[in-house]
Amino acid sequence: MNYLLLKEVIENLEQFDQEKNSSSIEDFRIWMNEKAYQKVNPTELFKKENQKAFDLENEIAKQVILLGRFTKQMIRRGLKEFPQLANEEFTYLYRLMDEETLTKMQLVERNAHEKQTGMEIIKRLVKNKLVEEFPDKNDKRTTRLKLTELGKNTFLESIKDVTTTSRVLSAKLEDEEKENLLAILRKLNEFHFHIYQEYKTAEIDEINSLI
Repeated sequence: MNYLLLKEVIENLEQFDQEKNSSSIEDFRIWMNEKAYQKVNPTELFKKENQKAFDLENEIAKQVILLGRFTKQMIRRGLKEFPQLANEEFTYLYRLMDEETLTKMQLVERNAHEKQTGMEIIKRLVKNKLVEEFPDKNDKRTTRLKLTELGKNTFLESIKDVTTTSRVLSAKLEDEEKENLLAILRKLNEFHFHIYQEYKTAEIDEINSLI
C-alpha cells in the first residue's frame, strides 16, 4: 500500500471537511479539481516553450474564457423553459425590445457576432415566429426586422428567468464589487467593440499596437 498517498488523501479530506463540512464524494471531487486549478501557474506552461510569459494578462484571458463557458451553461439552465432563446437568441430579442426595428446586419452588429453566426440566429428567431421580416420602405433590397406579438410576450415571460440567471452569474460579489466589475467590463467591451467595428480584418499584431 502506498502510505504516502493515503496520508495525502486523509490530509485533503480533513481540509475539505473543515472548509466545506460535506460528506459528498462529488463535492470532494469538485473541491479537489478547484484546488488543483488554483495551483496551475501559466508561467510554467510558457517556460516549457521558451515563450515570454505575461502572468497577469494570461490569467485574465484564462478567467475570461472560463467565465464565458460558465455563462453559456447557466444561460441554458436558466432559460430551460425557453429553449428557443437559449443559444444567444435572447440577446437579439432583447435588442429588438430596445430598438423597435433594425436591419439584419444592424442587429448582428449590435450583438458583435460574425455575419454567418448572426444570420443563423435570425433564421431561428423567424422560424419560431418571434421575429418577422419586412422590406425597408426606403430601400427594397434591405430587409428589416421587428418583434412579433409572440416575440414580445416571450420577452416579457422570460424576464424573471433572465434576471435570476444574471443574479447567479454575479455569484457572491458584494454590491461594490459588482459596480467595479461592471465598470471594468464596460471599459474592456468599449475597446473590443471598437476593434469589432473598425478592424474586422486586422491581424492580432496590429490590434496589439493599439493598446
